[in-house]
Amino acid sequence: MVFDFITLANPRMTRLPMLRFFSEPNIQFVKIRKIAYLVSILVIAGGMFLFFARGEKNYGIDFTGGTLQQFRFTEVVPMEKIREVLSDVELGESGVQKFGEGKEIIIRSSSGKSEVIEDALGKEFGEGSFEVMRVEEVGPAVGEDLRRAAIKALIFAMLGICIYISFRFEFKFAATAIIALIHDVLVSLGMIALTGREISLPVIAALLTIVGYSINDTIVLFDRIREDRKLMRKAGQEEIINTSINQTLSRTVLTSLTTLLVVLALFIFGGKVINDFSFVLLVGIIVGTYSSIFIASPLLIDWPGRKVVKKR
Repeated sequence: MVFDFITLANPRMTRLPMLRFFSEPNIQFVKIRKIAYLVSILVIAGGMFLFFARGEKNYGIDFTGGTLQQFRFTEVVPMEKIREVLSDVELGESGVQKFGEGKEIIIRSSSGKSEVIEDALGKEFGEGSFEVMRVEEVGPAVGEDLRRAAIKALIFAMLGICIYISFRFEFKFAATAIIALIHDVLVSLGMIALTGREISLPVIAALLTIVGYSINDTIVLFDRIREDRKLMRKAGQEEIINTSINQTLSRTVLTSLTTLLVVLALFIFGGKVINDFSFVLLVGIIVGTYSSIFIASPLLIDWPGRKVVKKR
């Protein structure tokens, strides 16, 4: 409605300029695709090596379970102070929740750390400043059954994406899009392992967000490739795909940059609670943009099958 009002209701408007980073780019992306493939393989291999080497350390208490402690303080205690105390004893990844009138705190940490936490709080706030209400051993929030259900849901989601893209485009478009999604998730997992972070429920949410963001970016590029195949009938496949990437480059960079600025603000100013979430999103946006340009689209050229030969 706003767009119609600006354009149709203004008879003097003869053109509508848009912000563009690149006026007429002609970067030869497809010529360096094999270098991009090699870089991606090396990054994924290194990340997966670190990931499997860390083992159970990759998973937070949402997956492994731990100890739940409930404290009642005599005065309202800032959450930032609690997290600072936990970080000092290397328990910064523990879950902290405030409830009631703000004087009661629940801390969920790895097993066997209850006495360490009590001692740290006692040194910081003084003995008698709080009362231990309960200490319980709790199971993982994401149990084995839920993990299996999540894997099944992911498989069905990938299958649904594959069917949809095959219907709208071709099967090889669907296959390369799925490969790009797997690429994005694996690189993100590798970065989690490299930075010593843990997989928690917010991190899972971030990974799912990355999948949605990346497939959207890829579909936009695929749509342009489909249009250019009709318009550039005498061109070869490499030329068509390279032209399509360049034509959508400004849109891709603008979309990714604006999204990246928001997530960067969350990462810097969002605090400890969403730090892992925003970090994974930062990695995912960068990697998702990269994979759309250097993985999903160029793979169409190298996909087995009939090649489009340039007509002379």
